[in-house]
Amino acid sequence: MRIGLIGLGRIGTFHAETLSALDVVEELVVTDVVASVAAQTAHKVSATVADTPEDLLASGVDGLVIAASTPTHPSLILASVEAGVPTFCEKPVAQDPREGAEVLARVERSDVPVQIGFPRRFDPAFVAVRDDVLAGRLGWLHTVRSTTLDPGPPPEAYLRASGGIFHDCAVHDFDAVRWVTGREVVEVYAAGGNRGEPFIRDAGDADTAATVLTLDDGTLAVVSNSRHNGRGYDVRLEVHGSLDAVAAGFDDTLPLRSADPDVAFPAGVPATFFMDRLATAFRRELAAFIRVVAGDLPSPCTVADGLAASWVAEACTVSWRDGRPVRVEEVLTS
Repeated sequence: MRIGLIGLGRIGTFHAETLSALDVVEELVVTDVVASVAAQTAHKVSATVADTPEDLLASGVDGLVIAASTPTHPSLILASVEAGVPTFCEKPVAQDPREGAEVLARVERSDVPVQIGFPRRFDPAFVAVRDDVLAGRLGWLHTVRSTTLDPGPPPEAYLRASGGIFHDCAVHDFDAVRWVTGREVVEVYAAGGNRGEPFIRDAGDADTAATVLTLDDGTLAVVSNSRHNGRGYDVRLEVHGSLDAVAAGFDDTLPLRSADPDVAFPAGVPATFFMDRLATAFRRELAAFIRVVAGDLPSPCTVADGLAASWVAEACTVSWRDGRPVRVEEVLTS
């Protein structure tokens, strides 16, 4: 199997290493806007270099992984689909969900599978929580808590093109809430603050956010996000029901210390980087995509799934800026 990879930044380089280690991948073809980066990565993982994305698609790859910058996602997804190549694209589908809706309409007219990258769907603990929920072991749900706290903000240039904290960071929580519960978000109420880097405020963004989501069955979800978590990278999920409660992310790498002198948990070194905390999930995600390419598995996270999380993020952005609850249907029709 020949797999193409476009974009060799932090996550793209990680994907290159993962893909090159898979026995089924006989050849990896890579490209990046910076030719020296492509050459360096290709040398490291024994890949072939294509000069441009167009050249890569024309080379006859069986599947394509898109890890390029967000503004390029729509055109690259559509070019790959039009070439008949099964496609994996990191979130989001598009910087603006309205553009993402156009991508969805065109993808749905094709039978080419597209998978959007939300790695928490492949984290073993998140999978176990979802299994408990869908099996009814928690009873009816009343509260979900989802957390993403970064140890430090991303580079200013990245942040200014990211779409903001709700689209760039919290969107992972929104997808996790939808996927784990099997419910849709109908209304949001979001707040945001700035107590850290001035460039985040100057960009019209928040560095810390809190959101209450109302799901279509009445369950409430609370989402917490920050760019400044001094103890490390914190990704957690709690689901509380009428019969039981369960959590993901409570292991010895949890970047939270207990003030109780009799409690030794967590005893390990706190996670400090998303590719450390979610390394297993990223690898399982790409392994699933290889099965999609082979025709053994339907897309485990469709363009429609990715777009649904983006619409929630858009509603949260409006809610924060307007200081009011916002129903998701409002942004869908705006």
